[in-house]
Amino acid sequence: MRFDPWDPDFVAYPYDVYDELRRESPVSYFEPTNQWLISRHADVNALLRDRRLGRSYLHVATHEEFGRPPEPESHEPFWRVIRAGMLDVEPPVHTRLRRLVSKAFTPRMVESLRPRVRAVAEGLVDAFVEKGGGDLIAEVAEPLPVTVIAEMLGIPEQDRHLLRPWSADICGMYELNPTPDAQHAAVRAASEFAGYLKTLAAQRRRTPGEDLVSALAAIEELTEDELVGTCVLLLNAGHEATVNVTGNGWWSLFRNPAELARLREDRSLLPTAVEELMRWDTPLQMFERWVLEDIEVHGVEIPRGSEVALLFGSANRDQAVFEEPDRLDVGRADNPHISFGAGIHFCLGAPLARIELMESFGALLARANKLELRQEPAWKPGYIIRGLESLEVSAAG
Repeated sequence: MRFDPWDPDFVAYPYDVYDELRRESPVSYFEPTNQWLISRHADVNALLRDRRLGRSYLHVATHEEFGRPPEPESHEPFWRVIRAGMLDVEPPVHTRLRRLVSKAFTPRMVESLRPRVRAVAEGLVDAFVEKGGGDLIAEVAEPLPVTVIAEMLGIPEQDRHLLRPWSADICGMYELNPTPDAQHAAVRAASEFAGYLKTLAAQRRRTPGEDLVSALAAIEELTEDELVGTCVLLLNAGHEATVNVTGNGWWSLFRNPAELARLREDRSLLPTAVEELMRWDTPLQMFERWVLEDIEVHGVEIPRGSEVALLFGSANRDQAVFEEPDRLDVGRADNPHISFGAGIHFCLGAPLARIELMESFGALLARANKLELRQEPAWKPGYIIRGLESLEVSAAG
């Protein structure tokens, strides 16, 4: 098998290919997407922190100056939303946005959410067990982080069913060479979500509440586009990864029953188990960066204007960093996985994600004494954000 992000077999298990890349060609050009694949942990970690690369290049050059075709005019509503959020901008705009938003994600603020996260997780698990199981992703993994981030933002309960579909469609644009249908769906979702948030922000300016949209709407130095882009990013980043870590994580435990039994017997291992599950089968397999100045990696010159594809899934299995990297070890103590990124774009919501994962896995371990897989799950077609279609299990208390 070779690196092929559109091959279902590769998406289901890319790790043998990653191993070959790390050993034989840690820097390799992938012609179908015009990207340089970077597969070793040390290189991925270093390039995430290297200011000669950026998540965007539009602060230093036009598309034409960077040798890139202009984006279709029809995509403007999508990029207007995405490029107003902090993930797709660079300093000094990124610095300003992150400073404003990080006030809502201080350790104390995030820790104060734990009782609510626990209550939501326990309620979802109790309902799941009472009906004897079902789709663990749709009934437990998805509702928990969506509820938490929706409550933080102040999205009315009757509107929350809109969030997950919008998010899924927006994230479809991040896949490699998205289809025209996926592009259209992403543009439509971004436009609809932006319209919704502008209306909600206007309401909160008139009648503020104790929520993040109200707080952001009160900040004069935040433009309307930046408010919308920030909220869309917080929703997408605030639940997409958590949903997929939960689904991928339980599938990993079912495939490693001795480690699941070990975790059941000693739930004090939960903190290390959560980190290990993020490492062993991370949902974010690839993170892309633009080369703003010529760089050299392992003797390979990568010129300005190139795009590098940092392979998180490969970095997290690098034998130079992790002992027995292909073995799932819920007690792994030394675990510098890269699933939350590094550098200035390190995931702002990492502390909240860890709390959600701890409470979700903890509630299932404590309240569902018996979880059994009903059928082998199928992977979604996406590669960059890699997760299961569903995870059907039976459950008993």
